[in-house]
Amino acid sequence: MSDNAVRYRDAGVDLTAARAHTAGIASLIQGGVGGFAGVMALPQMREPLIVGCTDGVGTKVLLARELDWIDGLGQDLVAMSVNDLVCTGATPFFFLDYLAVGKLDPGEAKRIVAAIADACRESGCALIGGETAEMPGLYQPGHFDLAGFACGLVERDDLLGPSRVREGDAVVGLASSGVHSNGFSLVRRLVDAGALAPERDLLEPTRLYPADLAAIRAADIGLHAAAHITGGGLPENLPRVLPDGLEAAVHAGSWAVNPVMQRIIDCGRVPEDDLWDTFNMGIGMCLVLPSAEAEKVVDLVDGASLIGEIRSGRGGFVRA
Repeated sequence: MSDNAVRYRDAGVDLTAARAHTAGIASLIQGGVGGFAGVMALPQMREPLIVGCTDGVGTKVLLARELDWIDGLGQDLVAMSVNDLVCTGATPFFFLDYLAVGKLDPGEAKRIVAAIADACRESGCALIGGETAEMPGLYQPGHFDLAGFACGLVERDDLLGPSRVREGDAVVGLASSGVHSNGFSLVRRLVDAGALAPERDLLEPTRLYPADLAAIRAADIGLHAAAHITGGGLPENLPRVLPDGLEAAVHAGSWAVNPVMQRIIDCGRVPEDDLWDTFNMGIGMCLVLPSAEAEKVVDLVDGASLIGEIRSGRGGFVRA
């Protein structure tokens, strides 16, 4: 071989680091690593429906890098998918992750995957595999991106959605843990402008809601619909679970706002409409259910509040 030989390492990809990473996370993956795909047996169900969804963490990864605190991103990644999934009435079954990096740091990557595995266990699903891609040139050293893929199962008769929602239903909000994983382009803009202190509480991991929904099912409380409050806030996400001719009237001030979200509100730099259209405003999940069941959920689930009702209207969201 001539002195002009070009090796994969010279191109920016370190196979030794990749092998170290694979060995380091083997114990975190159900069934271990080494095959080409994860395998799980299906549980016995009468008429099962498979539910799948995917999401990422967005520009929160940039602020996490700036503040040198990436430990919560694994939970964020799992939450963004499993919280969507449970809105159908499904139970999370398995999860896959995708980590793309400019230059692989096996220790850092293992911290992220370990947090993903912990969040999967808390959500009642299995981490059965994933992919870590080292892509120099596409991502600069120190930069990375995350994506996740969740699969769940639901009995056809238990499927939630607009067809179940009725006029007079109550809206119960479940508290968020912070900003969650949406609106971080605006958060970073506020930090850069000096309107918001760059503190780690901005990175509080997204709350996982599968256990809350499971507790409600176990208590035989009849849910009609659920809405995960992500990008677009309450005005965009709550109407997604409503049929034509009904609207959600939500009473601002009827719930306690977490301190992180309150700090963003109080900075005084974001117009009120933009706050509502960008952030979760302290509510990470909305449940629509018969009004007679609302107080049962408030008593059962930590951080639950009765925040509104479903009424006849032109559709959409109303701040009452």
